[in-house]
Amino acid sequence: MQQTMINMRSLFAQLGEPSDEGSVRRFVDLNSPLPDGMRLHEAPFWSPSQAAFLREALLQDSDWTKVVDDLNARLHR
Repeated sequence: MQQTMINMRSLFAQLGEPSDEGSVRRFVDLNSPLPDGMRLHEAPFWSPSQAAFLREALLQDSDWTKVVDDLNARLHR
C-alpha cells in the first residue's frame, strides 16, 4: 500500500493546480497577501470545489490541515 506524501506540492495537485515548486511559488506571489480577516477558503481565486476542500480540511482536522495552514500563512504574509 502506497501512502501519499502530504506537502504543498501534493496539496496543489489535489486542488487541480500546477504543482511543481515554481508554479506553487508563482501562485503565492500572484495571490498574496490576502486581506486581514479573509479566510483562506473565501479567497476569490478558488473554485467552489477548491474552497470546500480547503474549508473541510480545516474543519475536520484532516491529514491536510498542516499544509493548508501553511498555505494560509504564506498567502497572508
